[in-house]
Amino acid sequence: MTSSRSEQAHPVRRTVLIVGVILVCGAFADLVGWNIRDWFQDVWDTVTSISIEYVIAGVLAKTVQTTATAVGWYGILRYAYGNEVVFRQVLAAYAACVALNGILPANLGSIVMMIMLATVIASATFAGMVGAFLVQKIFFTVAATFVYLYLFLSVSGSFDISFSWIKENPWACVALVVGLVVVGFIVGRMIWPKLVDWWEQAKAGGEILAQPRIYLMRVFFPSFVGWLASLCVIGIFLAAYAIPVTFHTIMTVLGGNSIANTVSVTPGGAGVQQAFNVASLKDVTDSQTATAYSLGQQLITTAWSLLFASVLMIWVFGWGGGKALIQRSYSEAKVKAGERKAAHA
Repeated sequence: MTSSRSEQAHPVRRTVLIVGVILVCGAFADLVGWNIRDWFQDVWDTVTSISIEYVIAGVLAKTVQTTATAVGWYGILRYAYGNEVVFRQVLAAYAACVALNGILPANLGSIVMMIMLATVIASATFAGMVGAFLVQKIFFTVAATFVYLYLFLSVSGSFDISFSWIKENPWACVALVVGLVVVGFIVGRMIWPKLVDWWEQAKAGGEILAQPRIYLMRVFFPSFVGWLASLCVIGIFLAAYAIPVTFHTIMTVLGGNSIANTVSVTPGGAGVQQAFNVASLKDVTDSQTATAYSLGQQLITTAWSLLFASVLMIWVFGWGGGKALIQRSYSEAKVKAGERKAAHA
């Protein structure tokens, strides 16, 4: 209470802290090779090239997407850990995840979020967060499957293009599948005791699946709302660049973005996402317009996500608490990402 009053009584100190945080962020960006000045210039050029109404509508839809998805996370964690879970903490952590995934490679922001939540929820474990992550991904896996099936069925020759290698090399495919099963069995036996212990911890994050009705109301439905909001984001920015907005166009872009995020190791899928968007929109617009749309949507939504997450982190955890939590979680996330790479190797 005393600390809160002290901060309110010293607006100058708060201003100095804001400037200090900006300078530190700038120095960190320079350290990791991210030219933040050019990035902000690109954001400004992109924002000023389209109508402000589209920008406002786009960031509002992005806010709905982030908030609705966070509601799904909250439903999972509240069922697992009860009153220990506070919605604003979940929202801040998920918003930070979205923002960090826009500037960090390999979706490292998701690991940061799980570590943050395991830190602020007293009885939670990282394994429990992984279990919750798998539950949260159920809807999005179903949605992605729908998108891929739609594209395969609506685009002539998609099955032949996507599975031509399997048709041309059937025995190689059989050998590959058998090899993966054998290796998986051997590795599974080696780490079985650890898997049993991990599974006991991870089950807490998946407890809500035992109540299908509660899962549908608290997780599936909010996730569906978030997914619809993501379609609105795509449609809004397509319209901003005068690209025809149809269900097929949106599904095509969404499918390309999904693949780009899966295979990319660049921050936010930069470059890879633009290539997929140009390919997805080749039948409805030229490559220059498609590239401008892709960059515009990515830069504007990333800039907004960073701002939204910063405000939430400061509001929920305070200056020092939010900064320390992100730094510690980011350090641990890099360690876990390294362990995952080593395990794959």
